[in-house]
Amino acid sequence: MDRAEAMLARIRDFFLDLLFPTSCLGCGSEGSILCPSCLRTLPRLHPPYCQRCGIPYPSRICPSCLCSPPVIDGIRSPLLYQDLAREAIIHLKYHNLKVLAQPLAEILADYLAEGSFEFDVLVPVPLHPKRLRLRGYNQSALLARNLSQLIGVPLREDILVRVRDTPSQTSLGGSERRRNVAEAFESRVELKGWGILLLDDVCTTGATLDACATALKKAGAGSVWGLTLAREV
Repeated sequence: MDRAEAMLARIRDFFLDLLFPTSCLGCGSEGSILCPSCLRTLPRLHPPYCQRCGIPYPSRICPSCLCSPPVIDGIRSPLLYQDLAREAIIHLKYHNLKVLAQPLAEILADYLAEGSFEFDVLVPVPLHPKRLRLRGYNQSALLARNLSQLIGVPLREDILVRVRDTPSQTSLGGSERRRNVAEAFESRVELKGWGILLLDDVCTTGATLDACATALKKAGAGSVWGLTLAREV
């Protein structure tokens, strides 16, 4: 989106807010899609967790990552995929409530500010073109665009492409998910040792993020970290 398009979008949203005041998804109060009080109630993911896949675990590395070390350098998530966090992500992803992308990206920006992440570019997990046409937008790209503006790190949506329209992961187990997304992504850009921060909405097993990391490292990425808004446990 160029500057003129962004300005038109802000003007449109301003008049929509005048006509249809925003109410909080959590409590229904008017003023913002997620009010400050409800933002404070979002379920946080606190240590200890596995240093590779990010799942809550009392030791440094969980058994799954010990047995089958992932390609991705690590996955982190500020929230648990529960309660209002789950509801917000579902509304962003499936109910066209794109206004949620801004406050959710602010949560990600605050989380990054607390850590020691080093990366050169943001890359959202892409949808297959067929899925993108059906949904009309990529929720991970919406989050990434807002996050890029908040933290001042370049966004690259051209680096990673989804070359296979894989079935939904929802009903699949861990090993099935890995097989489902194997070689589903390609990077057609020479990455020359870049540090990549891969962005998605939810991490369930990490299979999709790891498949993306495999493609990015094959193209020369020096490091690939995954950041998702929420972690399913």
